[in-house]
Amino acid sequence: MSIDYKIVNSLKQYERLLQITNSEERKDFFRYMMMLPLEKMWKLINVPIKAKKENGYDVLMATKMLGYADISDDKTIKEALTILKGINAYAVAENTIKTCIDKAVHAGLKINAKEIKLGLYISDPEKLKLSNGYTGFGGIPGFITVNIYPNHYNLPRIPAVIAHEFHHNIRFSYFDWDYGNVTVADYLVIEGLAESFARELYGAEQLGPWVTSMNKEEVEYSTNVIREALELKGFAEVSSYMFGDEIAAQEGYQPVGLPFCAGYAVGYKAVQAYMKKYNKTIYEATLASTDDIINGCELFAT
Repeated sequence: MSIDYKIVNSLKQYERLLQITNSEERKDFFRYMMMLPLEKMWKLINVPIKAKKENGYDVLMATKMLGYADISDDKTIKEALTILKGINAYAVAENTIKTCIDKAVHAGLKINAKEIKLGLYISDPEKLKLSNGYTGFGGIPGFITVNIYPNHYNLPRIPAVIAHEFHHNIRFSYFDWDYGNVTVADYLVIEGLAESFARELYGAEQLGPWVTSMNKEEVEYSTNVIREALELKGFAEVSSYMFGDEIAAQEGYQPVGLPFCAGYAVGYKAVQAYMKKYNKTIYEATLASTDDIINGCELFAT
């Protein structure tokens, strides 16, 4: 079994984007050149490449909402591009995806896609301030995106965030994701497994702020709040518990009294506890059900 991959040369695309001075031409370049390799991904999450109506919802609006840099913001794009080219981010991404594939194949794990497309995109540092300028998406097998405004904190963590998103590709090749019926318990497990995979490959010191920004008391408090909501269903409802109050307020979810990314930190703790108790590797835990991990970790026992 082998898994093919393709790295989208987004850095080169950004260079070309900056050379386009006409704003409508620039928008079309972003839509039809930069986002086209991800068209299938956008389709699956109901984002059209171009809106039918002027200023309607399409990839331009969706990427801005996801924290990508505004394509008219030359200053941000130029600064980020210089740094990413300087560290040869393209090679970092390629080495990481190769490592992830090797580990998955060796463990006999599959990804339901002919190939994985991976793209690095520039983010708006203000919009992603809470997560130190970077985030990713890997919820559809065959696609991984990382958007980043490079800084001293997130640059060394590029491999770990790619590994995290790669793991979502694996998990969703075995377990279906259903926006309407996802529970808090499901989401905790999904994110806890992904960050545990990143830890396995790149070490605890490279974990993201989504699992490291809370102290012990906050994790304990968050565990107690989340314990009462494990069976809650629906993406918006679940997101309140996963992302915490600040992001809930930004996105229009109901705040539930939790710090930033509480669900990620609690999910990570649950998966780590489950693996330790049953002496499971991350590769074995990847195939465990939500119930197995939630009940087995004993974090939520009353």
